[in-house]
Amino acid sequence: MISIRKYRESDLSAVLSAWENAQCLAHPFLSEDFQAQEKKNVRDLYLPNVETWVIEVDGVVVGFVSLIQNEIGGLFLQPTHIGKNFGKMLVDKALEFHNELIVEVFEKNIVGRKFYAKYGFRFVAEKTHEQTGERVFRLRFLNE
Repeated sequence: MISIRKYRESDLSAVLSAWENAQCLAHPFLSEDFQAQEKKNVRDLYLPNVETWVIEVDGVVVGFVSLIQNEIGGLFLQPTHIGKNFGKMLVDKALEFHNELIVEVFEKNIVGRKFYAKYGFRFVAEKTHEQTGERVFRLRFLNE
């Protein structure tokens, strides 16, 4: 059975596992030091302060979406669950609360860019990510 619910502190290890495994797939171009710092940020800064929804399969958390108001701060799934519509289900959940969603995705994140394009997100702007020097695309989805 598949369900989506609000994040609880008891989900921390499953969420960090999904983040870490998906991060390796989507962001192999980022340094290990940057990724290690981001893992700490996810645990200590983001999760306690943002709205997060998890997706469970038979009671096991396999992914999550975190929102900072209407901006997707993170959308990560265990790689074994990519391509099974779970990402779409999580974005659909976010759209229950927001008519417009914004996301920033690294240019080199082919998995993420393909997903957001298929969903219907449109290019808004491009910038250089300050901490990594990588190019980032800002995308927008308007629920009309």
